[in-house]
Amino acid sequence: MAAYDFSSVRLFVDAALAPGAEFPLGLEPTNYLANVLRLRAGDELLVFNGRDGEWRARISDLKKRAATLELVEQTRPQTAPCDLWYLFAPLKHARLDYMVQKAVEMGAAVLQPVMTRRTQVSRINLDRMRANAIEAAEQCGILDLAEVRAEVGLEALLATWPAGRTLVFCDEDAAAGGAAAALGAAAEGPLAVLIGPEGGFDPAERARLMTVPKVVRLSLGPRILRADTAAVAALALVQAVRGDWR
Repeated sequence: MAAYDFSSVRLFVDAALAPGAEFPLGLEPTNYLANVLRLRAGDELLVFNGRDGEWRARISDLKKRAATLELVEQTRPQTAPCDLWYLFAPLKHARLDYMVQKAVEMGAAVLQPVMTRRTQVSRINLDRMRANAIEAAEQCGILDLAEVRAEVGLEALLATWPAGRTLVFCDEDAAAGGAAAALGAAAEGPLAVLIGPEGGFDPAERARLMTVPKVVRLSLGPRILRADTAAVAALALVQAVRGDWR
């Protein structure tokens, strides 16, 4: 990654970014800039929208309920996202927040909740997931905005699985060892990483997963990992062997 400005405030905005653009902010981001960060008219920050790169912007007007930003210059052009899907059985709030943030930091372009037979959480707050994905992108200098998809059942997901995408299936029952070699030997093309529920996949689900045309079954080592820890371990392994860490 190119040299990055760690000292500037960074904000996601849902507006087109182009030379000379000027646009208002809503109440929530205005309150954040004025009352949390204590910024004032004339101060500068970095903004991005996931489409048009990153820009330096100046607060041209700051009222109690609305701020206006004007773009000064582009600091980084938009780059292509890493084509990596992260599929997971949902967790309870705090751990799901952590997992979403770390998946975004690790380069996941799609966040897909998957309902399995042993999934313990039945209701998912997608708006909260999106907010966590945005916060992670803001804090870590990420230009892309991960797509947050609605929950889907495992069977429905596999029934429409894209033929060209390899499914990396992290299984606590797989034999330990050889994970990097198995990933390295997998067919070229886009990848998806699947982490199951706390209770693991049941035998029927495991058998169904193994019918996917391009599937790699991996063990994440000799220790049992919590699902949020497994997310970081699996995504790090995939990025190191087959992703953009190379």
